[in-house]
Amino acid sequence: MQALRLLRSFNFLYFALLSMFITFLPVYLDEQGLQPAQIGFIIGTGGFVTIITQPLWGMISDRTKTIRKILLLLLVLSSILGYALYSSSHFILLILFAMLMYFFLMPIDPLTESLNFSISEASGVSYGSIRTYGALGYAVTSLLTGYVMSYFGAGSLAMLFAAIGVISLVVSWLMPDVPVTGNPVTLSSLKRFISNKETLMFLMLIFVCSVPARMNDTFLGIYIRELGGSPELVGLAFFLAAGSEILVFALSFWWLRKGKEMLLISISSAFFFIRFFISAWITDPHMLAYLQILQLLTFPVFYSAAIQYLYRIVPVEWRATGQTVLALLFFGVSGILASYLGGSVYGLFGAKTLYLTIAAMSFAGMLFGLVLYRVYEKKGKAEAG
Repeated sequence: MQALRLLRSFNFLYFALLSMFITFLPVYLDEQGLQPAQIGFIIGTGGFVTIITQPLWGMISDRTKTIRKILLLLLVLSSILGYALYSSSHFILLILFAMLMYFFLMPIDPLTESLNFSISEASGVSYGSIRTYGALGYAVTSLLTGYVMSYFGAGSLAMLFAAIGVISLVVSWLMPDVPVTGNPVTLSSLKRFISNKETLMFLMLIFVCSVPARMNDTFLGIYIRELGGSPELVGLAFFLAAGSEILVFALSFWWLRKGKEMLLISISSAFFFIRFFISAWITDPHMLAYLQILQLLTFPVFYSAAIQYLYRIVPVEWRATGQTVLALLFFGVSGILASYLGGSVYGLFGAKTLYLTIAAMSFAGMLFGLVLYRVYEKKGKAEAG
């Protein structure tokens, strides 16, 4: 029970850091006078860094058969770099520190999720009962950061990030490591996993669904500010989004069923489409912020189903690396396209066109998911019968 309490606390704290980076980096860059295309360039380039660093740290974790020690190293460096990033205003320094943050902070996400899934299995509790604390940390910190930024200025984010980083470091120091598998880590097992047609189709679906979600994550804060909203309203928007995830993650043991993952991903994509289509026509920043409560039917359903499906098909000895591949698609590859393309579309045509574009992408993801559900899920049921 002590291990579960520490892991839940760590989820709260790490996702607090993630909210300050993912949610408020674009807003901070906007405060420094950067244009949407420049912001998209920084975040998109960070996606390239993520492509390298997430597989690297995932494979190091699998090879060394430890997650906790890797987390400690990454947290120390991320806390220092986060302070430096939010203390900077020069364009070159912003690029440098942001790239280093992508190198050290973002790989913590798949390692944490691997820890969550492995310890939840070993303890006999649901994955959602642990992951819900991450959603809570993201929500609370989004709201807090918005107020801190409004009342104390953008530079105050440096001290807040460093303080949360230090606390998360202490908690991770006390955590137990994940139980390791006795199966040897081999490149041939990874090759079998990657070359499987079902795996490739699944990863392609994750990519198609992730691009519009990442575009929204990157430009929602800027869109709210453009409509006249304050930093507090940006924080409220992400608080509502992340806060709405809490109940969904907590009840995942009830609604998340094996064999239905593709269908659930398709349903979440349908609600992504509705959410983004409505966003394109909104002119009141408060209404746009309140609309983010639809997150409860999108990301937590999408991500929980994706993780469960991944763990059904990945070789057990490559779980951390498999989780890294999933995070790489969501935060890395899709983030590149989302940032570069999204920044260009936003700069040339405006937010309305951007949100109509990502709504169409989500609709395509829904159709693709339904096709895969018909082909693979029903095929599996027939084979089981």
